[in-house]
Amino acid sequence: MPGGINVKICGLTDRQSVRVAVDSGARYVGFVFFAKSPRHLEPAAAAELAAVVPEGLCKVALTVNADDAALDRLIEAVPLDMLQLHGSETPDRVAEVRQRYGLPVMKAVGLAEESDLPRLDDYLRVADQVLVDAKPPRTAVLPGGNGLAFDWRLIAGRRWSVPWMLAGGLTPDTVAEAIAMTGAQQVDVSSGVESAPGVKDAALIRAFIAATSAHAI
Repeated sequence: MPGGINVKICGLTDRQSVRVAVDSGARYVGFVFFAKSPRHLEPAAAAELAAVVPEGLCKVALTVNADDAALDRLIEAVPLDMLQLHGSETPDRVAEVRQRYGLPVMKAVGLAEESDLPRLDDYLRVADQVLVDAKPPRTAVLPGGNGLAFDWRLIAGRRWSVPWMLAGGLTPDTVAEAIAMTGAQQVDVSSGVESAPGVKDAALIRAFIAATSAHAI
């Protein structure tokens, strides 16, 4: 893909959107398993969508403080390549999930100010990747997918010991600037490519992925 940026399109809920994401060059496709989200899928529905994804692309399950029973059902039903823990999971829980299921684990960490940065370090020793996201407001129902960005200057020039992905309010209009400012090599988008909550827009998906190489022009 131009620019070498890996893109994750998260919160996919229908076959057309999955195909558009794949055909446009996404390297990760994300399915949400969180009942309060407008992007929530039941495992059987996610399994049908996963069947559309070609070999070599990473199928990611986003869960929020899921217990072993829920993860067991999910793993049994859906052919997954990665688990994304997007709740208040501790480093010990991340390590436990990684060991139990033998899948790579990405831990989402929300940032709002510089004092939040040390939390990232807590997960570097146990997660295969970290998702650097905007910290949700205290009143938010969802831990992510709220269309909120954080101050990218907080992580400008920073590097970590595991691969990381930038998230939080990215859109086709802002992603190139975000990449240029942070040096991110991986980006994640959900609400930024929707026409309504949970409804992906094919044109926005294409525009977002195309825009990821704009910073190199």
